[in-house]
Parts: sequence; C-alpha cells; structure tokens
Amino acid sequence: MISLADIQAARQRIRDRIYLTPAPLSATLSRATGNALYLKLENLHDTGSFKERGALNRILTMTAEERACGVITASAGNHGQAVAYHATRHGIHARICMPQFTPIVKVTAVANYGGEVILHGTNYDEAVAKAKQMAADEHLTYLPAFNDPAVIAGQGTIGLELLEQIPNLDAVVVPVGGGGLIGGIACAIKETRPSVRMIGVQAAAVPSMQAAMREHAPVLVPAASTIADGIAVRRVGELTLPLFEKYVDELLTVEDEEIAMAILWLLEKEKTVAEGAGAAAMAAMLRHKTTLVDKNVAVILSGGNIDVMMISHIIERGMVKDGCLVRLRVELPDHPGGLEKLAGLIAALRANIVQATHDRTYFGVALGNTMIDLTIETRGPEQVEEILGRLTEEGYSYDRVR
Repeated sequence: MISLADIQAARQRIRDRIYLTPAPLSATLSRATGNALYLKLENLHDTGSFKERGALNRILTMTAEERACGVITASAGNHGQAVAYHATRHGIHARICMPQFTPIVKVTAVANYGGEVILHGTNYDEAVAKAKQMAADEHLTYLPAFNDPAVIAGQGTIGLELLEQIPNLDAVVVPVGGGGLIGGIACAIKETRPSVRMIGVQAAAVPSMQAAMREHAPVLVPAASTIADGIAVRRVGELTLPLFEKYVDELLTVEDEEIAMAILWLLEKEKTVAEGAGAAAMAAMLRHKTTLVDKNVAVILSGGNIDVMMISHIIERGMVKDGCLVRLRVELPDHPGGLEKLAGLIAALRANIVQATHDRTYFGVALGNTMIDLTIETRGPEQVEEILGRLTEEGYSYDRVR
C-alpha cells in the first residue's frame, strides 16, 4: 500500500512538469447543491485529464535500461494519451494498444502525441492482454492505467493540492473506475486531515468497486455501455481496493442520464467541458445523492475528452427535457398552402421550426393528406402548451413525439 511519503515524493518529482490545476468556487453550483462547491479542473491538463500525473510519475521512476527498451500500455483513451505525451517528451518510445473500434479521434490523439498505436481486440480487456504479451516478448515496461504504486501516487498529488487550495475542506467527491484516482487522493488527504470525508462515485452500469466492496476482493463485472467510458472498468485493482477500503467513507452510483445532465450543467453554468467519467462526481452532487449540506466540497472533474457529436446529442436531449425543443407529428391536407398555413401559425406564436420532414406513405396517413414531423425550438414548456392549444383550436390532428 502506498504511503503519504510516496505521494509527497511524487509531487516533488512531477511538480515542474504538470499543470497545477485550479479549484475555483462555483457560486451557481453551490446554490444548486446546498454546499460551497469547488471544482478541481483536471480537464485542463495538456492531454485533457488527470492521467498525466500517474503516467509521468511512473515514467520518471524508470531505469535507464527500461527507458531504452520503451514502454507499452493499453488504453481506450486518456491513459494512452498521457503515456504517449510524457514518454515522447522524455525520449522514450511508447506503444499504445487500443481496441479496434476505438473512435478515430482518440487514436489520432495518441498518434499526435508521439505514441505508436496498435489496434487489437474488440474490447479493453483484449487490448490489455495484447499489451502484456508484447511487454513480455519484447522486454518492454508495461504501464498500468491504475494498478501500480507509482501511478496511484501520482494521482494522489491532487489531494495535496486540494488541501492547500481549499483550507477548510470538508469533503471530496471523486469519480471511481479502477480506483487509482480516489485511492491516491484519499490516502493523501486522510493521512493529513482525517476529518475530511471521501466519497466515490461510479457509473451504475459498471459497478466494479461496489462488487469488490461486497466480496472484499476484486470482482469481474459484466461489460456494459455507458457514457462514462473512462470509468467503465470491469475489475478494480488489487492495489487500489485496500486503499479504498481503508480511506473512503462512501460509494455512490449515478445513471447515464444523470451524468448527461451534469455535463450540460457544466457547459451552461461553468463554461467548462467534462467527459462522461469526468462529470460523474458532479452528477452525484446535482442529484443530491450525498448527505452533505453547508460543507466545503471539492468535486473532481477528472477529464474533458468528449466527442463533439456526443456533446451535440446531450445538448439536444437537454433541450427536449427542458421543453425548449419539441417534435410534433402533424397530419395536414396535401395541397398547396397547407404547410405554409401551419408554419405561419407556429411563426405567429414566436416559435422556430428547425427541422421539417414530410411522409405521405407511413404512419397511417389518409390518402390526400401528408404527415409532417416538425422539430420546434421554443422558450419552454409554457410556449409548447400554447402551440398545442392553437393546433387543437385550428382542427389539426397531431401527436407529440417523445
């Protein structure tokens, strides 16, 4: 098990090469959560996540012989980018095994940081097996994503920074995947100030730490799809579980919809981008899943590497939930002026049609009529009800698509 001294040594080792991320107070999110809420912006690192800390600390502990042979790891994104970035900067050849179906944007990012990408397997576990086999065959140094003392100690430097940045810190809420991040932070904080409450948050779809806590041993949980792919770890580490059991006070889970809401809140209120894993801790706070009230709380935004298309989907879904975007399926006579009349009615109510699609064949539409799907941008639920009321008054037959 790592110690506070290991984390302090890691900080001295990496401090001149790692960005000291800020931890500003958010007035808006404080009001929403009932606590003084500070955001530790780990999404501001060069590669967009906290992974740089552990990767760099491990690289700096390598021998000259290990450096000459090169390093290898497996990753679906952030860890691979961190290893490629810092290994290349230190003149070390880095190979990154990634699943074959890894999004091209992540593959390109690793390559741009100087890593040699090796696509193998259909999932992360198969990529790990390939990386370990290559490490053994070619005498490479394998760099684990979380189950490594130097990696854990590197991540723990966040805890030391928090104690300096937030003098009256009461609690820290941390995303949980394999357990390296929270294990390191919790050790640093609890060994320095035991009264600080440590709370872990993991994706409900892949609750590997929850399963491990029940069995007091790492357990392999089924694979599942989640927006928080960065913490979708099926089995926690043998080194991280004891740290979690010793130092962490509470473990929570969040659903994908809750994470998506947190991503949207961070975009709208804080103008900061968080990936699914990075927003998990914030999701727990926004949904009031903790018992914290009127406390000084640090929330770790662990990363910001999210696909722009995913952001687009989240924004649109958020607008639908808020009643600012509505889709209506309206049947109207298929003759000149029919669509113009309907569009005029909506325009008169100061709503904006952003998409329209005709269909004369499906949905049971009567001969001589057409069905049109309208996506309408509104000011909110009250305006939606006003539109529906006017359509009814004018004799239109319609359904609201949900």
